[in-house]
Amino acid sequence: MRGIAQTLVLTGAVSASDVSALLSEHGENEEFTRQLVQRGLVTSTQIAQAIARQTGHRFVDIGTAQLDAAVVALLPAGLCRKYRVLPIERGTDRLVLAMVDPADIIALDDVTTITDLRVEPVVVAAEALQLAFQRYVRSDEELSDLSATLQENASTQLAATESIDEQDSDAPIVRFVNLLITQAIDDRASDIHVEPGETHLTVRYRIDGVLHEVQRADRKIQDGVISRLKIMASIDIAERRRPQDGRLSVTHNSRKIDLRVATLPTVWGEKIVMRILDNTGVSLSLADLRMGRANLGRFRDAISRPHGMVLVTGPTGSGKSTTLYTALREVSSPQVNVITVEDPVEYRIPGINQVQVNAKAGLTFQAALRSILRSDPDIVLVGEIRDAETAIISIEAALTGHLVLSTLHTNDAPSTVARLTEIGAEPYLVATALSAVVAQRLARRLCTTCRQPYQEQPDVLRSLGLDHDPSDPPVLYRAVGCPACSGTGYRGRVGVHEVMPMTPELEALVVTDASGADMRDLALAQGMTTLRGDGWAKVLEGLTTIEEVLRVTV
Repeated sequence: MRGIAQTLVLTGAVSASDVSALLSEHGENEEFTRQLVQRGLVTSTQIAQAIARQTGHRFVDIGTAQLDAAVVALLPAGLCRKYRVLPIERGTDRLVLAMVDPADIIALDDVTTITDLRVEPVVVAAEALQLAFQRYVRSDEELSDLSATLQENASTQLAATESIDEQDSDAPIVRFVNLLITQAIDDRASDIHVEPGETHLTVRYRIDGVLHEVQRADRKIQDGVISRLKIMASIDIAERRRPQDGRLSVTHNSRKIDLRVATLPTVWGEKIVMRILDNTGVSLSLADLRMGRANLGRFRDAISRPHGMVLVTGPTGSGKSTTLYTALREVSSPQVNVITVEDPVEYRIPGINQVQVNAKAGLTFQAALRSILRSDPDIVLVGEIRDAETAIISIEAALTGHLVLSTLHTNDAPSTVARLTEIGAEPYLVATALSAVVAQRLARRLCTTCRQPYQEQPDVLRSLGLDHDPSDPPVLYRAVGCPACSGTGYRGRVGVHEVMPMTPELEALVVTDASGADMRDLALAQGMTTLRGDGWAKVLEGLTTIEEVLRVTV
């Protein structure tokens, strides 16, 4: 044991046994420290302090520091991100440079050359530096400058397309596209929309479920940007009349991030939507889903059974896949065979057999499911139940000793049963196979840095049905906005859940082909918490706002 690992052990930050296996697997490199942080063994601050102790440099906590924008601007944004450095203080002839790796000689030489100052490196935590990037080193201005440059140089709409060189990272189009993707990842966007218009090319990011316009460029660069993205995603650039799908991968801050790319012909040209698939976002435990205690108990009981069907329902973008992947991580082990069939496979998970649907090759959901059931599975995840045949095969799998996890598009948990019978499944089979249904939505989570406490008017609370003690009104929080949350007042999202376990009484009701309203009344009588009721609980916890719960629930 040596270097950072030894320093962490000597300072008591982590035990020798915890790091020995990781050292043998990765060696003492960046992946080793990343795994330490990801597994919760140490924090990024402890890693930085160990690096500072080992290299003899000063450690600086910039997590909440207010930096001088003029000092930060001494270095280009692209160089700061490339080397993971940030100027934080300037003297007469010296520059204090925050670094994750103070031994990076190339970075020090480049900074010295650009600034003509004596560079004094200090060590900072990687997470704190990333937060500082989000506050002070945004790519918006550089994107605007690049857009203006491209507009000036584009004599025709096709000129930008013709000048694309896939290997030339300094080409304006390449830099423009790379900055779009980098800024989206830094802003925690889930989707990037590149939308052609009559006079402008508009770029919007979906952040915490809401679209924000971040760039509006001249239409002349449209073909170049779209062609570059299609090349990166291995999509046919000559085909512009029909929708196409592709996939690309980028490395950002030493993390590999996949993007799913879809093109759509519009009257003004091809629109491109990129879904950012960050694998680190699904490394969750059930506790991270923030289900209420009763809901969590019901859900855990359902997925712990050796057989049966558990359905997660909700609209697109409501976190269904994340919940299912989290459930898989909870129940999978070397002793069970887990197979998934998805369209597309969004996240690659080690130790799980994942099948990608390919309709052109004849590998449909139905065909894949039949093959999976001949492959001795214990747990089967079906990406989505879309038709009667998929529903029937999934139900039969649940009845023959398999745990089946899947998703369905319904408004709430009770209406799921009616939807299954409507698409062709027999009510008595649904009643027997179904273990539980989880309906969920995602509400924006309040930024803990700037949220502001307040007391709502009693009549407003009563009109919303928000239970409280009149003599002790609850303290709620409102969104304000600060640099940490890009001025939105929200940072991240929190799930709002409705868990309906299939009790004998509900099973009897399903067999009689009862309506969703009847099943909802019975489920409520048996203690089910509604989506809005769970949302109010999240409001009282200070996790979100009344406005957000009203926005995502009915």
